[in-house]
Amino acid sequence: MAAAVWTDRGRRAVTVVGTVTRSRSSHAALKSQYDALVIGGGEMCGLLGEKAAYLQKGGLKTAVLERRHVLGGAAVSEEIFPGFHFSRCSYLLSLLRPHIYADLELKKHGLKVYMRDPHAFTPMLEEGVKGAPPRSLTLGSDLAMNQREIGKFSQKDAKAFPDFVAHLEKLAGAIHPLLDAPPVDIPGITAGSLRKRLGAAKTLMPIVKCGLKLGRNIPEFYEIITAPIMKVILNRWFESEPLRATLATDAVIGAMTSPSNPGSGYVLLHHVMGELEKEKGAWGYVEGGMGGVSQAIASAAQSYGVDIFTEKDVLQVLVGSNGAAKGVVLKDGTEIHSKVVLSNATPYVTFKNLTPQAALAPEFIKAVDQIDYTSPVTKINVAVDKLPNFLASPTPDDKPGPHHQCSIHLNCENVEVLETAYKDAMNGRPSVRPMLEMTIPSVLDPTLAPPGCHVVSLFTQFTPYHIEGRAWTDQDREAFADTAFDWVEQYAPGFKKSVVGRDILAPPDLERIFGLTGGNIFHGSMSLDQLYLARPLPFLSDYRSPVKGLYLCGSGCHPGGGVMGSPGWNAALTVMADLKRH
Repeated sequence: MAAAVWTDRGRRAVTVVGTVTRSRSSHAALKSQYDALVIGGGEMCGLLGEKAAYLQKGGLKTAVLERRHVLGGAAVSEEIFPGFHFSRCSYLLSLLRPHIYADLELKKHGLKVYMRDPHAFTPMLEEGVKGAPPRSLTLGSDLAMNQREIGKFSQKDAKAFPDFVAHLEKLAGAIHPLLDAPPVDIPGITAGSLRKRLGAAKTLMPIVKCGLKLGRNIPEFYEIITAPIMKVILNRWFESEPLRATLATDAVIGAMTSPSNPGSGYVLLHHVMGELEKEKGAWGYVEGGMGGVSQAIASAAQSYGVDIFTEKDVLQVLVGSNGAAKGVVLKDGTEIHSKVVLSNATPYVTFKNLTPQAALAPEFIKAVDQIDYTSPVTKINVAVDKLPNFLASPTPDDKPGPHHQCSIHLNCENVEVLETAYKDAMNGRPSVRPMLEMTIPSVLDPTLAPPGCHVVSLFTQFTPYHIEGRAWTDQDREAFADTAFDWVEQYAPGFKKSVVGRDILAPPDLERIFGLTGGNIFHGSMSLDQLYLARPLPFLSDYRSPVKGLYLCGSGCHPGGGVMGSPGWNAALTVMADLKRH
């Protein structure tokens, strides 16, 4: 399989080699009949075998059918250039639910994570005083160090920071009960027999637990999920721009929104509510790239008897004369029958491309068309032959410093830079000064690049799906990457000369390669109108579709995107409950 890759030596086609080999496909032959079929070997959360593993554990013979040559959806590792292994789309781990991590024994199946501490580095573009390097802000798990770093910009902010962290942790921790259960069953509670209503009332328990955890903080929780992050957090707590801008990146990452827009507070909570190796809010690098998560889960799934197949492109869901799903047909004409079908694809792909339109009401199809998949992201994967050396924290002899393992926030001197970048994209143009989140996982993981070389990920915002109403061209991709590299060069002179290859993925490329509608990494906007009871639609939040036996199990469902596993966990439980009833 060839992919278009752009290098500083001109455009050339190279072979993209999937590094996920051990879990590529089952040795078993594809059968004509299964209990359950899972379309897509991964969602944005990349948990290709997780829902299949739980279905199989529940006694259902299950198969996973992946369109691409490599498993994992957007959580894949690919060797784009010889010797350079990239987390080509998703690039950090944190949100994976601890009970899934433990239940599937992912460590036993090869998952290894490199913890990052410190975790955030924001260098400034400024003239140093009397020859001193420009200032920078570094944040990690050491609260005292954080206060010293913040104190370089504001002693008031340094003093307030511990209380801010405790406040945010309390609000984020209250969400956890909502993640591991389907949304409240409103129809079940409001209709049917008393017995059925009482049974459905159990779905209220996660909300009750959430409320009990919040206690008197319920008003603050409501405010943070509805108001702009600038109002409820940043302006209220802090005055220094580098700190406010650094925190604001977590409120807009992956979302076509600005810190001044309502709902950006929830995006921040979504990105700080994770846990890694029992450390709250921590993010880490997976050894071998994010495909290592998918590989470990696939190995666990196969150990339970799940059949996993790559290069099996599903054409359509088969719907019987009774209106129920009865399997799928592949693009090569092969029919595979099953009791239930679970779709890892986005709701748009599931209902517009894979489901026979005659099986869906026109009103439903119209509603699916209204789901927001706007994406601001262009991902640039860069192979370099030298470690970037930052003016704000220079290191001798190409040796990495603690800051190199961080998420490195460039063009984050102040919130206004982020606002301007957002406005550019809203006007149909890639940002002139884009928000750049750089990571260099090879600093901690030597398996990713040849000796002395590194892999660099640039998660950039803001770029529109269409440029002033037209499609992206190769020239547009090159021009935007050049803009991003010019900005990196200002922070780390010599970066451009070190580049040996780059892989540029604009929103249409993320859609085409990974099946992410609109290029949206969350399988749909994480806006207030598309969360919880309304994810992906108000009448479609329980993982069931209008076609009996067809379910959604990807990140387009509650609780949303990220390498989390909860959508698949909840969907699998729903499927098993339905089959038990029938």
